[in-house]
Amino acid sequence: MNDIARIFRFATNTGSRRITPLGRGSVLIARWLLCLIGGMSSVVAADRPNVLLILCDDLGYGDVAALNPQCRFRTPHFDRLAQEGVTFTDAHSSSAVCTPSRYALLTGRYAWRSRLQKSVLGGLSPRLIEPETRTLADFLREQGYDTACFGKWHLGIDWPRQPDAAGFSDDIEQGRDGWRVDYRQPFRNGPQRVGFDRFFGISASLDMVPYTFLDNDRVSAMPTVDKDFPMMLGREDGRTRRGPAAVDFEADQVLPTLTDKVVRYLTEHATAPSKPFFCYVPLASPHTPILPTEGWRGHSQTNHYGDFVEQTDDAIGQMLKTLDEHGLAERTLVIVTSDNGCSPQADFPELARFGHHPSFQFRGHKADIFEGGHRVPYLARWPGHLPAGKTCASLIGSQDTWATCAELLEIPLPDTMAVDSFSWRSQVMPTVNPRPARPSLVHHSINGSFALRRGPWKLCFCGDSGGWSDPRPDSPGAEKRPSLQLYDLSADLGEQQNRVDEHPEIVRELTAEMAQLIEHGRSTPGPSQANSAMVQWSRPVTK
Repeated sequence: MNDIARIFRFATNTGSRRITPLGRGSVLIARWLLCLIGGMSSVVAADRPNVLLILCDDLGYGDVAALNPQCRFRTPHFDRLAQEGVTFTDAHSSSAVCTPSRYALLTGRYAWRSRLQKSVLGGLSPRLIEPETRTLADFLREQGYDTACFGKWHLGIDWPRQPDAAGFSDDIEQGRDGWRVDYRQPFRNGPQRVGFDRFFGISASLDMVPYTFLDNDRVSAMPTVDKDFPMMLGREDGRTRRGPAAVDFEADQVLPTLTDKVVRYLTEHATAPSKPFFCYVPLASPHTPILPTEGWRGHSQTNHYGDFVEQTDDAIGQMLKTLDEHGLAERTLVIVTSDNGCSPQADFPELARFGHHPSFQFRGHKADIFEGGHRVPYLARWPGHLPAGKTCASLIGSQDTWATCAELLEIPLPDTMAVDSFSWRSQVMPTVNPRPARPSLVHHSINGSFALRRGPWKLCFCGDSGGWSDPRPDSPGAEKRPSLQLYDLSADLGEQQNRVDEHPEIVRELTAEMAQLIEHGRSTPGPSQANSAMVQWSRPVTK
């Protein structure tokens, strides 16, 4: 049993690089056929609902008043969505950090099946989404949707380089590395290459270079100076990476700018509704740098993280107001969630003095395998179609957004796409021929540790947090801890009682299931996507 965690880490590090079962020619033919089908369905496309998908950055489960009775922040627009739609109380990002969660959300596929086995990309890292992997934007565009992305990308871009400059890797760059980019040239393989007609935003997290907006496939303003920003307003004990920036770029203006772009986009579609839209809004807040604008400073009466959360809530409110003003609310499916749990940069001890806990009653925070790392707010509203004021305790993952959209929009989902996505529609409303419900869910931490959840049981294939909270990986004493952790969340939501020695049968069952999920290459029903050369390990044996 002590070798299980090591075996799983080895299995995914060496063997989860997907090899497509289709040849390149077959992929091109398949794409042509899908485009043809999408064109044929344009007659009915206008009758389909719009989709507004908002992804907050580092927002904790406990930061939303509708989810946390002791929340000290005012979040009226999150709360409105809860009143008018469905609130999921057991929803999870697929990872405890940014990049892999975004990959899974858009592809319906666990990121550990890609080349990214741990951590996150940098602002200069190359494209992560494989050419053969379809995104939700691809899928909806082929069904006649106009597709747009406004916000933080963080899924890799192929930047043009200065002559003789070294290339970029998946590692987070140093700020000065940004000067190796030739910003005069358009970049390749950004959002427009994975299904989006329009993109405006930033390349990655707002503490990563370059500090300039991107407009479709190029920078909107040339970086000519070096800049950095405080990690939280009023504190100088930490700053972002110093590197290339546009002269007029200020980090505290990113949220207002993105909000304005989304509002304009929604308004344009209301006045010329030739197509339904899919608008993906990956906000850069309340992630660091935690910089609320002047009018929001002190608004929460806690600290500046609380102010930033409340400003983020207001930005969502502006988008909802635009839908209302233009008669789009009834025809728009709105989903709001977060890419992972809250970061300790929010200053948990300071917030605790105000009686606020961003992770609510869960253990850990961003980066961790514990619930605080990946249990996130997830709210969905579609008036007249989804029930209002409903709370759903079913287990879901944010990657389930794709399969759910397909089912709600009554669009067939090919079994070669979104291979780890289960629709949650039948969990909240009756449906004819429902898709299978999610049986289990894989969690993933920043250092590549895994956990598998089925029913009340959660088996962590590591003996530590897998992230930033105690016990940290490789910390003194960590090697003396059990190599596995088993929690019964129905009785121990705070993950305090390791039951691994009491239930070896549960350990065996969940270990075997995790092995099958890796080997099969998918978790939904359908043909295996694994390759015989892909997984180089033996099934672990337990006592």
